[in-house]
Amino acid sequence: MEEMKWVIQVNDDLKKMVDTSTETEQWKRRSIYKVPACVADLNTKAYIPQAVSFGPYHHGKKHLNQMEEHKHRALLHFLKRCRKPIDLFFNSLAQVVQELKDSYEPLDPMWKDDTPRFLQLMILDGCFMLEILRTATSILDDYAPNDPIFSNHGKLYLMPYIRRDMLMLENQLPILVLDHLVHVENNEAKDKEFVNKLILQFCSPNTRISKMGKCLHVLDVHRKSLLGENPRPKTRPRKWAGVSCTGVNHANGDELIRSATELYEAGIRFKKSASESLEDISFTGGVLRLPVIVVDDATESMFLNLIAFERFHVGAGNEITSYIFFMDNIIDSAKDVALLHSSRIIQNAIGSDKAVAKLFNSLSKDIALDPESSLRVVQKRVSGYCKKPWNQWRANLIHTYFRNPWAILSLIAAIFLFAITIAQTIYTIYPYYHESPPSSPYHDFLPPSPVVSSKHNPPHH
Repeated sequence: MEEMKWVIQVNDDLKKMVDTSTETEQWKRRSIYKVPACVADLNTKAYIPQAVSFGPYHHGKKHLNQMEEHKHRALLHFLKRCRKPIDLFFNSLAQVVQELKDSYEPLDPMWKDDTPRFLQLMILDGCFMLEILRTATSILDDYAPNDPIFSNHGKLYLMPYIRRDMLMLENQLPILVLDHLVHVENNEAKDKEFVNKLILQFCSPNTRISKMGKCLHVLDVHRKSLLGENPRPKTRPRKWAGVSCTGVNHANGDELIRSATELYEAGIRFKKSASESLEDISFTGGVLRLPVIVVDDATESMFLNLIAFERFHVGAGNEITSYIFFMDNIIDSAKDVALLHSSRIIQNAIGSDKAVAKLFNSLSKDIALDPESSLRVVQKRVSGYCKKPWNQWRANLIHTYFRNPWAILSLIAAIFLFAITIAQTIYTIYPYYHESPPSSPYHDFLPPSPVVSSKHNPPHH
């Protein structure tokens, strides 16, 4: 009987099956994902918000409920300031509610089937996020000066944690929510880049990008800011270069490059790139140029979520993943971090160089370099440079004799002894070739040398 129900269900689904173009549109809408256990288990805390929830995935979690009161207060301030009834915002979002629901993969039936509750969540979280973003440029003056969130105190002590939570893949709101709220608030007077600029000022205040185009959510905006204003064009459709949940790495070991210390021993020097884009990595004339990166307490969580987004969102690209893969190749130990720090490429804000090395090594678990990535070309150039005979000899010499201070002293002593030996040999044989020949014993019996006549010295008679 159960088998018959399943057969009937499959036949019904087959009749309702949409064409490929419709499926394509449905997949394109999805941009916020649940991180599966095979990925999250590597670092569970990196994907779970600790201060505030945005969207349905973590709403109602016990450790986040304290922030719900602040969300409601922010909503009231938002409505009072713009002098618009909440009905206008509700109706505006209701027009795109299906598109908002389709952004989440998966979406629990409790949200999928209860549209009013879903819209209430979008408005409440969206207004709170807008109020948070606006604190990046100024303190909102309609809040109490001792407000725990929207004050100088909150900006100093709570905003870093909120910023970290806003960059988690499972904790996103579709940017469409923020766009509609801003348009209703300002009678559609704001330009299309207004929300992008708000997010940019909050998450990356030192980044200057004039136009970002259509973005999906806060994490997507931040990703584009890390790649710069003019990302490199993709010449061919991307082939997925990730891993399966079994952790199989598809990287080609022959194309891996050595650590920064070994590259330095082979004669390669490190310099800062002209821009801060994570794509701006190049190698010419024995110089490897890398963008400056600040490593702090939020770096690990941020990169793990960016990598997860690239992994699950088809068409997002693989630039961040490729960058992490490349950095893991050249960072094996604290010595590599110290070398890059001395070249002003890594700014260490978490303490020891060993901790930074461990961070990059952990980020690269179960990832591989995209076959279409421009960094593969850089890797090949660096590897080719290191394989040249002179560079190999130089690297082997430094690695063998200049890694250990005792080896250096032994080499110096050997050279000194060799020089002394040569000097002693020269001193011994030099007199043999430059002394006057000894006098003959028959010298007294030899006739005198004939006197040569000259017109200037005529002979005497």
